Amino acid sequence: MPIVNRVADLHPHITAWRRTIHENPGLLYDVQHTASFVADRLREFGCDEVATGLGQTGVVGVIKGKKLAGKGDIKVIGLRADMDALPIEEETNLPYASKNPGLMHACGHDGHTAMLLGAARYLAETRNFAGDAVVIFQPAEEGGAGAAAMIKDGLMDRFGIEQVYGMHNGPGIPVGSFAIRQGPVMAATDSIDIRIEGIGGHAARPNKCIDSVLVGSQLITGLQSIVSRTIDPLESAVVSICEFHAGNARNVIPHTAELRGTVRTLTKEVRELVEKRVCEVVAGVAQMTGAKIDLVYERGYPVTKNHAVQTEFATRVAKEIAGDANVHEMPPLMGAEDFAYMLEARPGAFIFCGNGDSAGLHHPAYNFNDDAILYGTSYWIKLVENTLAA
Repeated sequence: MPIVNRVADLHPHITAWRRTIHENPGLLYDVQHTASFVADRLREFGCDEVATGLGQTGVVGVIKGKKLAGKGDIKVIGLRADMDALPIEEETNLPYASKNPGLMHACGHDGHTAMLLGAARYLAETRNFAGDAVVIFQPAEEGGAGAAAMIKDGLMDRFGIEQVYGMHNGPGIPVGSFAIRQGPVMAATDSIDIRIEGIGGHAARPNKCIDSVLVGSQLITGLQSIVSRTIDPLESAVVSICEFHAGNARNVIPHTAELRGTVRTLTKEVRELVEKRVCEVVAGVAQMTGAKIDLVYERGYPVTKNHAVQTEFATRVAKEIAGDANVHEMPPLMGAEDFAYMLEARPGAFIFCGNGDSAGLHHPAYNFNDDAILYGTSYWIKLVENTLAA
């Protein structure tokens, strides 16, 4: 079946909501403007319950269907959108560009929130399902683990959520198409912070120094060898050192240096192996050079892993909206997503909705494609009506 006709009628409203959210971005948990906007809309729609303050600034709406559920049926489904923006200066020159200097919705969370609001309005109007549709608007996806914070505040148990689903826009995927896969769909992300203490001195007398820049360079080379020479070529891992801070003069060997980077993996076994090897490389370089090296290795988001039954179901729903030819099995991505915490708590699936030929995510010229609203909102609606069918 094609997009829901009522969604086409609502498209101008959903677009306007999206652009209002786009103009008023907030970082991490500081999304009060968007959270208030969302809560006000949910109350206007007539949601049976609107809860605020979960995970600091998260918002949850409950919409009860008018049909009776059968014995053993799924009775509560959760749908999640993220609300936070990024610390990027917007370069779109749009009339609805960010009003907050240095902040922008460069990942499409404005579109995610608007599409779920559109679905909530439709579901509250029709209630053509059995059970509860729980719409979840989450802060702090971009590194703040807002999903974990909402779960800690009782999200799953308080609302009785049995299955949970998430969606993200996908630049490069045609509008009107979806992409999904069973199993690992996005990577675990861990952080590396390294502080090197050598012996500084004159650049003309390196023999009297322990050069923290050279030590840092050896560390980077050693850390890169973990993926190329330790990890099975048929497995996936990324080790990227993205910051190297040392020195402030061309003729001074700096006493200290700092490195910071990220690790991405798709399985528990590879994650543990990479962490072990990072520690070994750091210890080995310290012994070899005589430098003191402090390592902080911190685990972040887990692997975003789609459950088999729910992935198959989500795929069928997406095909109803877009047609069989427009729903693709995707390769796993090495980006990370804190929806992983929700998929650890409940079975579900995470899908990508095409954003067309746009700038990439986290780019200052990125903009969510409002044409995608028709498909993403229709997907949410049909997911609820099919999951909670009487």
